[in-house]
Amino acid sequence: MATTKTKKNTKDEVVEEVKKVKSHPMLRGPRITEKSAKDAERGVYTFNVTTNANKNEIKKAIKLVYGVMPERVAMTTIAKKTVTRRGITSVKQGGKKAVVHLKKGDKITFA
Repeated sequence: MATTKTKKNTKDEVVEEVKKVKSHPMLRGPRITEKSAKDAERGVYTFNVTTNANKNEIKKAIKLVYGVMPERVAMTTIAKKTVTRRGITSVKQGGKKAVVHLKKGDKITFA
């Protein structure tokens, strides 16, 4: 019986190690907008990602950080935009976003 307890303890430790991973270099963070909030109710989540990220890397990152496997991922490049404030022209940097579709019943909670 002692060996069974140690096996359970090692599994518990492994589970704790997986939960400790809070971020991934490819994921910059969730993209919080009105549209993404509505989509989250349907199991579709939007993330800001690095410009060199691809769909497979994002799937692996979501699995590692949140513990759910996405059904599909859609990527969109965000263009740079010129903005003028008080007569000063500047550029809003673009980027890339990933729209992650989960299976029915799976959820991601942001702390």
